Amino acid sequence: MRYFIKLAYNGTNYHGWQCQPNASSVQETLNKAVSVILNSEINLMGAGRTDTGVHAKEMYAHFDFENPFEIQSLVHKLNSYLPKDIVIYDIIPVHQEAHARFDATKRTYEYHINTFKDVFLQDESWYYHQKLDLDLMNQASKLLFNHTDFQCFSKVNTDVNTFDCTIFEAHWTQEKNTLIFTISANRFLRNMVRAIVGTLVYVGLHKITLVDFNNIIASKNRSEAGFSVPAHGLYLTKIDYEYL
Repeated sequence: MRYFIKLAYNGTNYHGWQCQPNASSVQETLNKAVSVILNSEINLMGAGRTDTGVHAKEMYAHFDFENPFEIQSLVHKLNSYLPKDIVIYDIIPVHQEAHARFDATKRTYEYHINTFKDVFLQDESWYYHQKLDLDLMNQASKLLFNHTDFQCFSKVNTDVNTFDCTIFEAHWTQEKNTLIFTISANRFLRNMVRAIVGTLVYVGLHKITLVDFNNIIASKNRSEAGFSVPAHGLYLTKIDYEYL
């Protein structure tokens, strides 16, 4: 049987999702927990890779296991075993060909900017005190819909076949002292959201114009775009599948 695990994590203490030598990862921590409780070596395939310090309010991973088990009991045991910064919401039986990464049709991220220093949000949002023009940043965000090639926002020397992404949603909102950028797409390039936000911050500071922003995307050149904002303000918030 193949199963999807629905989980969330605070990424502060992890070097991202993916297993890597000499560094703590969410995938490695979860593999160990599931393997111990099911008394079998389990390797989970995640829906994607989050970078060091990035959080996930909703993440999926799949694994295979032959013997039957009681789902709610396993969820409870995993949550008791796992550290406090990882939580399991559900375990879902799926068809044998289901794939957590390749079957995802849409992914949604949020980036949180805190405009007032909050000691309880230091690892969960980026504190940035300068005044930003949110209306202008929203106008710039709409320009993303006019493009599909986002090489200018991709980490350089990344191993991908295409820089094309279809963006479904991109906008800013404000909740008290927090500015939230929400973006959805069929796929994302490495570092893409953080580079988009950094470039939009330049728009909000009136350092670059809407025309400049559009030309940066058309340039396909990472050096033309803005800086990458810190990882700890970024959240993977939703992953969509046709069968879930």
